[in-house]
Amino acid sequence: MIDTYRGVVYPSNLDHMGHMNVQYYTARFDEATWHLFSALGLTRQYMDDSDTGMAALEQTTKYKSEVSAGALLVIRSCVLEVSNKTVRFIHYMFEVENEIEVATSELIGAHFSRKVRKSVPLPGFVAEKATALMRD
Repeated sequence: MIDTYRGVVYPSNLDHMGHMNVQYYTARFDEATWHLFSALGLTRQYMDDSDTGMAALEQTTKYKSEVSAGALLVIRSCVLEVSNKTVRFIHYMFEVENEIEVATSELIGAHFSRKVRKSVPLPGFVAEKATALMRD
C-alpha cells in the first residue's frame, strides 16, 4: 500500500453530533484517488495530452469508527484488480495517533475518452504500475 492522503479533521468538518460528516470522508477518499491515479501514471498531464479521463463506476464506503476535530488522518491505498479499461482499488483511512482504521472505500474507475465519451483501454504502463501496487 502507498500513502495517498494526510490531513487533519477541522471543527468545520463536524456534523451536529460532533463527528466528521460523511461528505468529508468522501472528499478525502476522492483526493486519495487522484494521488493513486498519479502513481499509476494517470497524471493530469497524461490525461490532458491524451484527451482521456477517469470516471467512478462504483464506490462502497464502510464507516468503522467516528473521528472528531483534531484527529490526524492518513489514507493508504492499493490496487485490487486491473482490467482492459478499469481499475478496482481500495483506500484504508486510519486515525494516525491511535492507528485505528476508521473507514474504507472500494472503487471501480473506468478510463474513458473525453472526445467520444466512451471507455477506452488503459495504456500498458498503467497495467504494469497497477500490478506493482496490487494487494497480495
